[in-house]
Amino acid sequence: MLTLLWLFTLAAVATAFVWKGSLYLEGAADRLALYYGLPAIVQGSIIAAAGSSFPELASIVISTLRYGEFELGVGAIVGSAVFNILVIPAMSALARRGTLESSRALVYREAQFYIISVATLLLTFSLAVIYFPAGNGGLVGEITRPLALFPIGLYAVYLFIQQQETSDYDAPAPPESLSVGKQWALLAAGLFLILIGVELFVQSALGLGEYFGTPSFLWGLTIIAAGTSLPDAIISVRAAQGGDSTVSLANVFGSNIFDLLIAIPIGVMLAGATEINFAVAAPMMAFLIVATIALFTIARTDFEITDPESWVLLCLYGIFVCWMFLESIGVTSVVL
Repeated sequence: MLTLLWLFTLAAVATAFVWKGSLYLEGAADRLALYYGLPAIVQGSIIAAAGSSFPELASIVISTLRYGEFELGVGAIVGSAVFNILVIPAMSALARRGTLESSRALVYREAQFYIISVATLLLTFSLAVIYFPAGNGGLVGEITRPLALFPIGLYAVYLFIQQQETSDYDAPAPPESLSVGKQWALLAAGLFLILIGVELFVQSALGLGEYFGTPSFLWGLTIIAAGTSLPDAIISVRAAQGGDSTVSLANVFGSNIFDLLIAIPIGVMLAGATEINFAVAAPMMAFLIVATIALFTIARTDFEITDPESWVLLCLYGIFVCWMFLESIGVTSVVL
């Protein structure tokens, strides 16, 4: 019992580090985007998204290099993506106390590009099983560095699209009192605190997996995923409360695009060839696709997310958590 209490305490301390780091991160990212004259949709989809995705990037790097648990990192990223897609838009809409406005640019560019990102990562996993089988039976393959360049190349296309958005934007003059050096220092401090928090999250997930006799990636899908999604949640909810729905939703899509196309491939690039169990990855990706379709449909309906629709998204996340719980106690056999 003491060990279990210690593991959950470790997760709570990790949450505190990520929370504090995300506060530094959010303020610095907003002010730097203002200084460099970026439009709101680029601020949300690249600056805020890449910064708030640092916990997920750190989780796969630490899991792979330090503990040899690539699937734990993948689980954390996919779980975070599900949390981002279902919980954060719902929280943002409810915090706004009204509807959360969407837009054609978000639905037909950001959301659709995100759907392509999910398909690209799933295709990368499939190619690993087909062309680089692990040789130990089952649907296990090796993701090599050349394969990892496939999603990274797609992210380069995404950056090009956003660069075109920036080139057509007439930015207002930045405030003269803004200290750029101080903001970059706050950004670095936030990233450092988040890095410490992620290390503690990984330790708690591995410990919980050992304690309950369950695969560690299941805890990555839930504990690490929810904890590392805090920066995304803070940025999106505060943006929604401030009346900026564009930044709020663009951060969700941009963060998930970064996670799938950059964070996971970076883990592969650092580790070299990394095994992936398609029997584990496919069901996780399937639920992510369901969540993505749900948000895409809701965001397209009248280009807004209402309170009742927010509760639908939260219920879907509740189903996801229940499914993970049933997996952990062996009631279902979808993943194991």
